[in-house]
Amino acid sequence: MAGNGLLDAVTAGVPRATDLAAECAAALRIRDWDGDIELADHLDAVCGSGATPMLRPLPIDLDDLSTALHGNEVVTGARIHPETGEVRYFDRDYEEFGGEDEDGEDEGDEDDSRWLYVDSTGSREGYHDMEVFISTVADPDIVDRLEIAITGSGAFRRFKDVLSRWPDELTRYFAIRDDRELGRARAWLAEQGYRPASARRINP
Repeated sequence: MAGNGLLDAVTAGVPRATDLAAECAAALRIRDWDGDIELADHLDAVCGSGATPMLRPLPIDLDDLSTALHGNEVVTGARIHPETGEVRYFDRDYEEFGGEDEDGEDEGDEDDSRWLYVDSTGSREGYHDMEVFISTVADPDIVDRLEIAITGSGAFRRFKDVLSRWPDELTRYFAIRDDRELGRARAWLAEQGYRPASARRINP
C-alpha cells in the first residue's frame, strides 16, 4: 500500500520520494508476495533506475479490482473496460451492477469481447492470508488460539472473534490482508498485460 502512494509521490516530485521508492522496491523484491515484483518494477521505472514495464497503463482502482477478484457476499465476479478501467460487478444471479451506465446512459459498448472478465477466487486466498498472518505473530499463546480458530467451517468468523481480544493484532491483520489483496489484484492485471495507471496527483 505504501508503494502505491510512492508512485504518485515520485511523479509529483515530492521531496525524498525517489529515495523512499527505491527502498520500497528493494523491500518488495525481498518480501515477494503476489504483485510485489510488478510494483517494484513500476517503482524502479518511475525512479529512473529500471526499464518501464511492458504493460499497458489502465486507469483502474485496485480496490475495485480486488473486490471483484476476491468476491464477497454479493460480488461473484466482474468485467473491466480495457480502456477506461470501469468495473462492473456481477452478483450471484449473474446480474450486472456498478459502472457508469446505471443511470441509463449508454456508452455504446455492445462488444462484450472487448472487456476483461474476472471470476472471484472465493475464500481460499483469504484463508491463506490468515495463515500468513499467524506466521508473523510473536506470542505463542495467540498463535495456538488462532490455529485452533481456523480449523473447520466458520474459520473466518472464529479467527476474527479470537483476534478481537488483541485490537492491535487485529489492526495488523487487516493491514496485511488488504496489502496481499491489492498485490493479487496487481498480479492479475499484469497477467492480462496491464498495470494500474496513476489516477491522482499529490501536491509537494
